[in-house]
Amino acid sequence: MLIFSKAKVVFFSVPKTGSTAIEQALAPFAAIAVTDPPELKHAPVYRYNRFFRPMVEKFVGTDIETIAIIREPISWLGSWYRYRQRDFLKGKPPSTDGISFEAFVEAYLLDDRPPYANVGSQAKFVEPRPNGTSINRLFRYEKLHECIEFMEQKLGQKIELPTKNVSLKQDLKLCTSLEERLRVKHAADFKLWSSIS
Repeated sequence: MLIFSKAKVVFFSVPKTGSTAIEQALAPFAAIAVTDPPELKHAPVYRYNRFFRPMVEKFVGTDIETIAIIREPISWLGSWYRYRQRDFLKGKPPSTDGISFEAFVEAYLLDDRPPYANVGSQAKFVEPRPNGTSINRLFRYEKLHECIEFMEQKLGQKIELPTKNVSLKQDLKLCTSLEERLRVKHAADFKLWSSIS
């Protein structure tokens, strides 16, 4: 999470949406850069509302623009799957080593997910709170340049994105029936992504 006091912007770091690279590029311009631990770096709206919002509104103001990046849901799951195949996770419960992408998605559809498929939901991450706290502006990961251009305007700075946390490319296709089940059970994630113009 990055908080820009002069620009009056809060950037939410949705996991697997290029947030590490964006944070590295933008952190020097932020008043507050929350990069660790992951529970705070990737604080969802509900956690921001409880812990960060009161401080931000008191010291920065209530006219804050909150922004986040959302990735196409199957691509997002594919990024989690590839990330969890990395060597440093081998032999640990979150590892997807030896598991096919379809098996990973099958596990993600379970109500009681195994650790390797317990990756949350983008829609849940940005879910508005009853008091009105929400994300004002969403950008598509597939059009990352639009977020960068927005922040360049807000900060009056040219921004160069480094390449960070890039997983190996793989062919991650789902059979039609499995994709349909995913789209039904996680309709909120697909609706969220489709709603971004």
